[in-house]
Amino acid sequence: MAIWLAVILIVIALIIGLVGGFFLARKYMMDYFKKNPPINEEMLRMMMMQMGQKPSQKKINQMMTMMNKNMDSNMKKSK
Repeated sequence: MAIWLAVILIVIALIIGLVGGFFLARKYMMDYFKKNPPINEEMLRMMMMQMGQKPSQKKINQMMTMMNKNMDSNMKKSK
């Protein structure tokens, strides 16, 4: 086998590995964030209290719904 052919095959294998690894890591992170959202109700409540607002359950539910809707729409756009 010629040396130039071996170099080309190695470069092609490297590119395929990088592309495959990128998409696998991307899918893993999307699934992870779907199962474990970065902000939960307790964190929202603490943030609102720090901003000087009195958090009602209705307000927190509205904000969580908005954030989940936004995250779902972003996931659909990226697919």
